[in-house]
Amino acid sequence: MPDINPTAREHVEPWPQGRTNHYYFDLNRDWAWQTQRESKARMFLYNSWLPQIHVDFHEQGYNSPYYFAPAAEPFHKDITPWQKEFQTTIGKNNAKYFDKNGWLYFTKEEFDLLYPSYGDTYPIYNGSIGMTYEQGGIGAGLAITTHVGDELTLKDRWTHHHSNSLSTIESASANANKAVAEFKKYFDNSRTNPTGQYKAYVVKNDNNDKARSLTDFLKNNDIKYTLGTKVAAAGYNYFTGKTERFDVDEHDIVISAYQPKSVLLNVLFEPKTFVADSNTYDITAWSLPYVYGLRTYGLNEEIKTTNSKLTDVIPLPPQPPAGTVMHAYAYVAKWQSITNVKFLTELLKNNIKVRYAEAAFEAGGKKFEAGSLIIARAGNVDKGLDNLLLATAYNTGVELTPLNSGFVDKGVDLGSASVHLIRAPKVMLVSGESTSAEAMGEVWHYFEKQINYPVTLVNYNNLGYAKLSDFDVIIFPNGDYDGFPSERLQGWVNDGGKLIVLQDAVAQLAGKKGFDIKAKEVDTTKIKPSVKAYANRIRNAITTNVPGAIYKIDLDNTHPLGFGFPGYYYTLKLSNDIYELLGNNGWNVGTVRKDGYVAGFVGDNSKQRLKNGMLLGVQSIGRGSVVYLVDDPLFRSFWENGKLLFSNAVFMVGQ
Repeated sequence: MPDINPTAREHVEPWPQGRTNHYYFDLNRDWAWQTQRESKARMFLYNSWLPQIHVDFHEQGYNSPYYFAPAAEPFHKDITPWQKEFQTTIGKNNAKYFDKNGWLYFTKEEFDLLYPSYGDTYPIYNGSIGMTYEQGGIGAGLAITTHVGDELTLKDRWTHHHSNSLSTIESASANANKAVAEFKKYFDNSRTNPTGQYKAYVVKNDNNDKARSLTDFLKNNDIKYTLGTKVAAAGYNYFTGKTERFDVDEHDIVISAYQPKSVLLNVLFEPKTFVADSNTYDITAWSLPYVYGLRTYGLNEEIKTTNSKLTDVIPLPPQPPAGTVMHAYAYVAKWQSITNVKFLTELLKNNIKVRYAEAAFEAGGKKFEAGSLIIARAGNVDKGLDNLLLATAYNTGVELTPLNSGFVDKGVDLGSASVHLIRAPKVMLVSGESTSAEAMGEVWHYFEKQINYPVTLVNYNNLGYAKLSDFDVIIFPNGDYDGFPSERLQGWVNDGGKLIVLQDAVAQLAGKKGFDIKAKEVDTTKIKPSVKAYANRIRNAITTNVPGAIYKIDLDNTHPLGFGFPGYYYTLKLSNDIYELLGNNGWNVGTVRKDGYVAGFVGDNSKQRLKNGMLLGVQSIGRGSVVYLVDDPLFRSFWENGKLLFSNAVFMVGQ
């Protein structure tokens, strides 16, 4: 028998609850990014079909009435009048049946159409009438008593969804000719008269690995691109904010806006998304040049290249011919992307000794930046080094440079004390009820599916029983850790451990003895009281809101946490957390200045707070280190540029 009491066990889902997939990803945020295998399969089907109408059926909290279209503001500016109009047509038809049955519902509130990776917005940006239908029912089970004393049953819930399903089909049938004509018009306009600010984009191939990753993303979304040809051009530089002249090279990515997926392309590449209403449901910035850390130009007119067809891949690094026998003194690989991280982890798992250069050097006619991987024959004798390296480089797509001598042309030699051994770390990831399931899942997925490196999951409630000395690295993802064991962890760090804390885990170390992290204070004396209208209470609250905005931070790329980056990094801010600069025992690797804001909505009070402080830091304690990552570099696994930053924290810092 169902128990309708809301406090009954059957209505309280245990961590991590039932919405997510195996790695705790919310698949309704993954439509565009396709980081999960389920999303890839779904999007392959969706893009092979491209329906004119798409409804994403959901459940919300059981105390809420039913929600259906039309959606709430903000609407993205590229949503067409027809898409708005037909949402209302469908919504009114749905309401007719809800009115007839006396069912409560609401529209035009809470669920907006902005973030491009939902089950309603992704179809919208692909010409469809995309809508979300939300039935109250999370945690309701077979039956439950709502806060107003009504009984909500499973039958009620599926009856409401069933009614709206048939009602939507009825509206589609009654307007079929118009729906098909507008759908065709949508893609005809995309091919001949794209609506976006820019008519072409040029992505400079400053990092071959990240460029290949971007083209994979474009192909997954059926966005066409070509490789460039040598020509001069002018366009808006995303990284400087200025219109500049530049040269297009043959390995640069050129994307024309004159294509069927033009609207989706524009939404994903626009430097700053216009937000008509700041009361949004999700992040408000996602521009791909900042996601991938690739210098990009927006052009006001189409650019012609000699490549007329979709290019399958950015060329892989040159590989030695089959049958090549190599026997070098040492080999060097760049450290510039997660591709190089995969190469490193494969070597570490095979017990190959790998070192990194603390500073840039030149050898064999090439320049290698700080963090470059060095695999010397010394210490790797009788391990089949050459064949193993060649096979691993080939399988991971990494370019190896053989060196015949440890005497370099410029910089320190390969046997210098400035060249450090990378020890294969034994890694613990804290999990369980005190952690944010999605934040923990991002790290878990990173280790298991992206770099294929072992990680041990330990529930926070069991941490007291764990032998910390069995681990070299302990990672605390975003979470709320009651009774944070700071003293025990400090002793472990002092003995040589490395503690990596992210987001709210950083805040929970602030002010703890032995940890130098301190939140920036806000001068509340300057905030003057005012008379506020009660009706505006929700809007007034968002003055401190940061739903997801992009900031440019100054990066010390001479520190191991900054290896592989230029002197800056674009971070996705999900809160207004910022910290004072670390003292003498710390390194302020990533700092934001007063002009760090780039894109996305930030409440006025938070915008005043987010300047002149630390967002990435490393503190030395005894023989160990604490890495402070105030923002999430692995956010939903689509923030591609953050993956190398997180890898630096795991493999480079403290070696």
